Amino acid sequence: MSYTIGEVAKQLGLSVDTIRYYDKAGLMPFVKRDSAGRRQFTANDLHLMEMVMCLKNAGVPVAEIATFVDLRAQGDASLATRYHLLEEHEQNLKTKIADLQDTLAYLQFKKWYYKTAVAAGTETIHYEAGTNEVHPHILDEYLKVLAQQHDTATIERLIHQRRQ
Repeated sequence: MSYTIGEVAKQLGLSVDTIRYYDKAGLMPFVKRDSAGRRQFTANDLHLMEMVMCLKNAGVPVAEIATFVDLRAQGDASLATRYHLLEEHEQNLKTKIADLQDTLAYLQFKKWYYKTAVAAGTETIHYEAGTNEVHPHILDEYLKVLAQQHDTATIERLIHQRRQ
């Protein structure tokens, strides 16, 4: 069975223009065309498109995705190279996820800071007495709240940030 570009776009949640862009960028050399020049996708092509989308969503540059697609066309001779490419991008993605988790932990700290200030009707509850400066141990107060909530993951992220 073959699929039209519109059917593929719908199945994969992409726009037709995005699929055409991927084709022009060399990410879909495997897609055949009919006698009128229309792209005809197979079920295997959809599988390969999902791989392209996965790499794109992982932040892999289009040029590197094209390289991966070319390597795939080489068959078994490029298996190790493809594996290492995926391994490298997996590590990059894990690093990004960890950075985002750290950012989220800090954002949650700031939410707590402002939530408690709103409840008190003033931000001065977080200031050093008689100053406009935030108490240097404010984060420690938040860590105590997290400990009471048994939120060890956020505690670890905030302590990790503090050490950097």
